Amino acid sequence: MEDWQKNLTDMLETVTEEVEKFFSDVTDAVDAIALLSEEVAHQVNNAITTEIELFLNDIIQPILDACAEFDPSSFESEWPLTDTVEPSPQQHPACVGCRHYHGQVYGGNLLVCGMHPYGWEAENCPDWEGYRNY
Repeated sequence: MEDWQKNLTDMLETVTEEVEKFFSDVTDAVDAIALLSEEVAHQVNNAITTEIELFLNDIIQPILDACAEFDPSSFESEWPLTDTVEPSPQQHPACVGCRHYHGQVYGGNLLVCGMHPYGWEAENCPDWEGYRNY
């Protein structure tokens, strides 16, 4: 009877050794795959980074070069964005001294104020307010 017990014990030891060997092999394979995938990911990351850097340099460098050559002061003296027109006794007399007077020209059109964009025709504007000292 002891033979079958010894055979069973030997068989269980063999199964245990084989299972341990299997898991050891699987662990080694997983480690190798992880190392390989890490190397591949690093190579892909380097390749993508290099391509993006080259692409952005091709696009951004001409813009930066153009900006370096741009001189905004040359536009200020040649082409003002708006003209200012002051009210006078001949033109918009009701607006002289009014705090609401705007007097800017946009696209050739004078904006006198927010209440009366084209100005007040009569002598006294009902919305006229002088400047207050606070």
